[in-house]
Amino acid sequence: MKTALVTGATDGVGRVVARRLAKDGWRVLGHGRSAERGQSLVKEIEGAGGKATFLRADLGSLFEVRRLADMVKNETSELQLLINNAGIGSAGDKPGRQQSTDGHELRFAVNYLAGFLLTHLLLPLLKAGAPARIVNVSSAGQEAIDFGDVMLTRGYSGGRAYRQSKLAQILFTIDLADELKSAGIVANCLHPSTYMNTTMVKQSGTTPVSSVETGADAIMQLAVSPELEGKSGLYFNVMNESRANPQAYDAAARAALRKLSLELTGL
Repeated sequence: MKTALVTGATDGVGRVVARRLAKDGWRVLGHGRSAERGQSLVKEIEGAGGKATFLRADLGSLFEVRRLADMVKNETSELQLLINNAGIGSAGDKPGRQQSTDGHELRFAVNYLAGFLLTHLLLPLLKAGAPARIVNVSSAGQEAIDFGDVMLTRGYSGGRAYRQSKLAQILFTIDLADELKSAGIVANCLHPSTYMNTTMVKQSGTTPVSSVETGADAIMQLAVSPELEGKSGLYFNVMNESRANPQAYDAAARAALRKLSLELTGL
């Protein structure tokens, strides 16, 4: 049985993806912060004849990210799929700039840095499970990273923080694809859908214009479609291959982000 880890699996599009994978015969390791929602997901999947385990962690803490990786290693010796889906939206710029447990700008920490660290910690399991796939759930909302003020101590806005963190995911994906091309692991990223009917979108005060089912279709394509076999380092806008912000294709920017990320995570 193939094993998948889905972060942010207890709500929104992550929950739909977790259910679909389980229905397709995958063993799902579903991450989330709420034990109540996590247990209800496991109950739902098991009630439909699937197999799932809930893993609780707060990705706003690098210690907790490391603990999550240890929990995954205790559950399985190999992974065929990692979906970095957990994230924080722009939340309508309220309550202003926040910091993670480690003192980093919160959206950069949760949306990008946690996935960067988690992916690296789980690479041995993905290599053991090869052919394997990594899917980073990004966004069409992207803004070039200001390497002079990555933590946005000046001119902060929730929207800017969100867009920068989402572009960071894309730079990371392109780097990963290059790093893993001989390991039998492909890494791709996507904008799943615009303003899905998720808690994140509702909290930002935005009216949803698409469904989590549409977003799940797009994520599942990158996760399991035979057409993506061997294709790596790509950015998709929903179902179609697209181009991200130009900074994603700047090798110097990717190198700068990689250096900073290694320092911040202590890898």
